[in-house]
Amino acid sequence: MERLLSSHDKFDLQQNYRRYLKFRDQREDANRAMQIAKASRVWVAGIVTLLFALASDFFLGASAALFGLYFYRLMMARMKTSQAEEGCEDTDRWFASKGLKFEGRILYFRDDKMLEHPLDPFDDGIYK
Repeated sequence: MERLLSSHDKFDLQQNYRRYLKFRDQREDANRAMQIAKASRVWVAGIVTLLFALASDFFLGASAALFGLYFYRLMMARMKTSQAEEGCEDTDRWFASKGLKFEGRILYFRDDKMLEHPLDPFDDGIYK
């Protein structure tokens, strides 16, 4: 027996599907930005300039600026990651309230244990 979704939820389902995919893409981009920020070697330059800071206030300021840049980039990447994860969780909860779940980017009914019947929210055949 094939399950059908309410036609009253069609618009919301399609919009939330698009939102979920947008948040998922943002989360992937933010995770990449976080990895790049962590891999940055600006802190090494900060340590080197800190060695020269014993002789000059300029190098002390440059060292502080380099460390500030490094931690600022980490903080901003972490904020973007958490915003995208929060959006994904919100839309995921909405789909769970409708009896649906995501596996990657594909939508299924929650009781489809074998993941045999993917749903396309833009197919009119799944609405009653």
